[in-house]
Amino acid sequence: MQAILIDDEPAARDDLRRLLTAHPEIAIVGEAGRFAAAEALLRTARYDLVLLDVELRGGNGFDLLPHVHPEARIIFVTAHSHYAVRAFEVNALDYLVKPIVATRLEAALRRVATHPDDHPPATGSFITTDLVHLKIGNGTTRFVALADIVAIESEENYSDAHLGDGTRLLVRRTLKSWEDALPAPQFARVHRTTIVNLSRYRGSNRQTEQTTLLHLEGLAEPVRASFRYLPELRIRLAALGREM
Repeated sequence: MQAILIDDEPAARDDLRRLLTAHPEIAIVGEAGRFAAAEALLRTARYDLVLLDVELRGGNGFDLLPHVHPEARIIFVTAHSHYAVRAFEVNALDYLVKPIVATRLEAALRRVATHPDDHPPATGSFITTDLVHLKIGNGTTRFVALADIVAIESEENYSDAHLGDGTRLLVRRTLKSWEDALPAPQFARVHRTTIVNLSRYRGSNRQTEQTTLLHLEGLAEPVRASFRYLPELRIRLAALGREM
């Protein structure tokens, strides 16, 4: 896969180039630090992937999008997280915030390899350090750190995301979609209607033969865990160095 690096900071391009040495399947075929040079490079080079900064000398990275080949994928790489919503609105495959972490870049490149020819998937595989782009029930969007999600409850074709600060967000995403995307063993389904963040697990107590109550940091009330999910729950807790 042929990639172009566009960033007005030489040190940032150096960091990306160094991180990409761990991915021999990616060949860097061009670099640019100024808007005009980036525009010319995008129009004339052959490439599959663009790692694109937002704030450039002489212009804005979003203004370069009309010059990107239609079949190329875009990963925004920037120090400014407030551009994230706009990045996903223009179908960027991913959005990386500097300083780039090797595992986060690896996850972004894995998405490129998994979905090389189509638009970004509505549900991707998250990793622990991800910011999650949520479509809220009222039609707005919001970014939430994955680690801030304590529990997710099913609401038919929607879901209720409970955050550690007490906020509840009605999200346009099914529980099955969450389950397919959330990283294990950190997140686990504990009831047919509930997924929890086990990094926030603080203990449990048996309520009945069929139900155990889980106590989670950030939730005032315990969460019910059904008997059928307990064996897998114990395995995932053990993987995190915890016990029921």
